[in-house]
Order: sequence, then structure tokens, then C-alpha cells
Amino acid sequence: MPLVDAHVHAARLSTVKPSWLEWAEPFSRSHDWRSVYDTAGDPVPSRVDGLFEAEGVDRVLLFCEYSPRATGIQAIEDNLPFVEHNPVRFRLVANVNPHLHHPLGSEVERQLDLGAVALKLHPVHAGFRPDDRELHAAYQICRERGVPVIIHSGGSTFPGARTRFGNPELMLDVLEDFPDVQFVLAHGGRGPWYDTAAYLATARDNVWLDLAGLPPRKLPEYYARFDLPRLATKWIFGTDWPGVPGPRRNATALTDLGLPKDILRGVLAGNAAKVFPGLDI
Repeated sequence: MPLVDAHVHAARLSTVKPSWLEWAEPFSRSHDWRSVYDTAGDPVPSRVDGLFEAEGVDRVLLFCEYSPRATGIQAIEDNLPFVEHNPVRFRLVANVNPHLHHPLGSEVERQLDLGAVALKLHPVHAGFRPDDRELHAAYQICRERGVPVIIHSGGSTFPGARTRFGNPELMLDVLEDFPDVQFVLAHGGRGPWYDTAAYLATARDNVWLDLAGLPPRKLPEYYARFDLPRLATKWIFGTDWPGVPGPRRNATALTDLGLPKDILRGVLAGNAAKVFPGLDI
């Protein structure tokens, strides 16, 4: 089956805080993500490309992040060499922080003009409410351009994070104000808000859940109150690489859940192809 990893962080190690490595090392387990880095701590595009090819991943969405209070600043420009190396496999995802970028809309447009296929917002790491009126300029641009918005939902263990901003309920007004924008709740409401995220995904056509950072074998437990095959029609595969034992391992674990084949194909690639423009898969 085709495979899209819709949640990847290929950060330059010089740009991240020590807590980033403390997160990546234990969660990756035996997955040798370090092999794609050079001695300066920079990911080598050809090596990253080879790793994802070996893992069976056909499309990769690369995240940047402007969160100096939590992880550091990984500029979108750092991801351009991957797209230049293999524009078929790699796609950019934009990121803005209202505490850093002003006017916000101009920065959204600048990053989308670089080729980003989605906008990611990280209220928890950056410390803001996702329903703040200042962000409506970003949502409006995404509506005009037909670009989806990825929102971190759930908690985070990084020092400096503000978990309260990860509550999906904070998105209620935004979802109603922008019904024609596709919203992806990254991490599926991880921690306190699995039920809230799942309810929104099943109740609203424009809400999806990405599975980044969630062990597939635990998904039936996390979403025990919901019909799993029905909910899975709104899942998008993502790993949070490199903090994962490997994309292939997680994809294989998903096949063990017993989902109908057509739904599984949607989780692994089809739903991402519906949400993110230009994946051509």
C-alpha cells in the first residue's frame, strides 16, 4: 500500500534544545535515525531520502517550528534542500508563531510561497490560544489558498510547553468560522483530550486526526468510547519522526488492528491525499 508520513521533524541538531534530543533518543529505540546526520549534526538530504525509501514511505511532510520557549527555531529554509533533492517524496509544512511573526499573514504567505502544502500551528510549544483573533488572518489565507491547517492537540513533555493550549475545545469557534478549511488535530488529542478530538473528527467533515506519537497498538484503548473503523476513516498516518521506532514498524502495527482494507488504505495514504494538496499519490 502507498504510505504517507504526514508528521516528520528532520531538524538540524544545532537548532534544537537539549530536551529535543532527550525526547528523540528514547522514543526511537533501535531505529537508527542518527545515521542520516553528518558530523556537524545536520541531516543529509540523500541519507534522509534513502532512509524513508527503505522504510517504504512514498511521501514525507517536513515540519519546521518556531518555538524558542520549547524546542528552539527550526526554520523552513532548513527543509528546502530535502525538496530540492527529491521533490516527489518531500513536501514542506509552514509554521508561524504569533509571538515572533508580525504581521502574521505576511509570514504565512511567504512560507506558502516557498511551496508549503499545509500550515502547522503549535499553541502548546509557542504558548498561545489557537482561537486568538490574530490567527484569523492565517486561517483566512489558508481558506483562500485551499491549504489545510495542522494544530497540535494534547500535551507535551518539553520544558516551556503550556499544555492547556492543546485542548481541542479551543478550536470550536475556529471550526465554525472556517468550515471550508481542513483541520488536522496532530497527535489526536494526546493525553487528556482523546475523546474530544475523536468527537470533533466524527462530527465534522473538516476535522482529521494525525496519529503522530501514538503507539498503534494502543489506539483501541485511547479511543475505546468510539467505533474504531468509523473513527479510522478520519485518521492520517504520521510518526513524529525521529521520535518513533520507525515508520515501517508503526505502519505494520496499524495493519494488526484488523481494520477493513479500504479504511486502512485511507489511513496510510488516502486520507492524506484528500487533505494535503499536490501529493499525487
